[in-house]
Amino acid sequence: MPVSLGIATVLLSLLGAAAAHAFSLDDVTARARALADRAYQAPVSNLPPAFSKMQFADYLRIQPRRDQFEWHDRDTPFRLAFYHQGMHFSTPVGINEVVDGQVHEIRYDPAKFDFGGMSFDADTTRNLGYAGFRVLYPINRDGVHDEIMSMLGASYFRVIGKGQVYGLSARGLALDTAWKDGMAEEFPRFREFWIERPKPQDRFLVIYALMDSPRATGAYRFVLRPGEDAVLDVESRVFLRGQINKLGVAPLTSMFLYGPNQGVRGNNFRPALHDSNGLAIHTGSGEWLWRPLNNPASLSVSSFQVTDPKGFGLLQRGHEFSRYEDLADRYDLRPSAWIEPRGNWGPGRVELVEIPTADETNDNIVAFWTPDVLPPKGQPMRHDYRIHWTMNEPALIEKDVGWVKQTLRTDGEIRQANLIRHLDGSTALIVDFEGPVLARLSPDAAVGAEVSVGENAELIENVLQRNPAIQGWRLTLRVKVKDPKVPVEMRAALVEGKRALTETWSYQLPAR
Repeated sequence: MPVSLGIATVLLSLLGAAAAHAFSLDDVTARARALADRAYQAPVSNLPPAFSKMQFADYLRIQPRRDQFEWHDRDTPFRLAFYHQGMHFSTPVGINEVVDGQVHEIRYDPAKFDFGGMSFDADTTRNLGYAGFRVLYPINRDGVHDEIMSMLGASYFRVIGKGQVYGLSARGLALDTAWKDGMAEEFPRFREFWIERPKPQDRFLVIYALMDSPRATGAYRFVLRPGEDAVLDVESRVFLRGQINKLGVAPLTSMFLYGPNQGVRGNNFRPALHDSNGLAIHTGSGEWLWRPLNNPASLSVSSFQVTDPKGFGLLQRGHEFSRYEDLADRYDLRPSAWIEPRGNWGPGRVELVEIPTADETNDNIVAFWTPDVLPPKGQPMRHDYRIHWTMNEPALIEKDVGWVKQTLRTDGEIRQANLIRHLDGSTALIVDFEGPVLARLSPDAAVGAEVSVGENAELIENVLQRNPAIQGWRLTLRVKVKDPKVPVEMRAALVEGKRALTETWSYQLPAR
């Protein structure tokens, strides 16, 4: 064999080996498996007092410098910026760049930040690190890099598309959320990230994450695709380290203070105040459910048995500004998050947790899917799914299914002989259904409402009438609650003969 040919063969072999060992989800999975076999080591804070004792307003003063964004000098539309450590973001996370399959640590550099006039000894930052990172992209205007994704705190992340503002969050995993009174929830954390440097032609970004907690570890691969709607593909491999009572897959966390289904609280000019107003579910059997959210008087947990879910999410239905009237926080521009599972997830349930809150600063809504059976220790639990971050909620539902436009709650009343309305102690719910399937119906279509009410209430009125203002139908229900300390479950759907026309409105009248 000629010497030159032999060298070429060896080089090709080495190149092939390097390509075969390019960084992938398998590498992170191996790390997660190894972590699960070892005892958990809690992260230790390295923050000096100047950063650990700062207030939230001071933390917000620490901003990344735009001229120091990662990749600002690269031929790519993506940029990275970092969150500084501070307050309860007290331990650093590892952040690495993957270039041609090779891993390079992105080292902490205080020169990347504008500290907003903070006064501190520069030496105090010498051993600090990054608390998380942001992804920026020219989503709204050419050449202007706006933030489209945030990874900060535990396993939380948020994503937005064009013209949207941050609202609800997603998480990598939820453990024992609202399991038992007095039992604390466990919050796994992403301890290290690997971010692939995008090529000039790439319009997507690949991120890997290693998750760790006392009772679980995990490996994640995220593929972010910016657009009118942002899309995030998620691959997860989770290993159990200890006994889990309730495991939440693809968890979403949001805020609901009040809306027209519960009534305005106090003398507030805003008709509604929430990041999401309902839980939507597309079951494995094909049924569509809509559960309006509540801000209950006490902790509420609702379960929906779903085998092989086709989709679920916390939605912000209705983006007209008049629904919110808030110029400061723009709740009308906050997106919905829709989880689209890939493959069969098996038997389980979608769970909704509603926590009482007195103000909008607390996320009090959690939704996730939880499997009926957990794998044994050492066997990875695989769940792959796509998250749609969208303000076009009608596009999520099938074209031949109508949906609930709004739910209104009011004191029940009867009209007396003199036409004066009289409150009779009942509760009324007004549900507007809309959608192309309803708009196409003839005015004399034989549309009916299938309604059921739990044992704790008596249905005293059930009126369905066409609503020409929305080319849909309005269902008015009036119930008398027997015990106001016990919630009332209600369901309703529109039908034409035996054909279901709409999703099922699944409402809980909360206890008082």
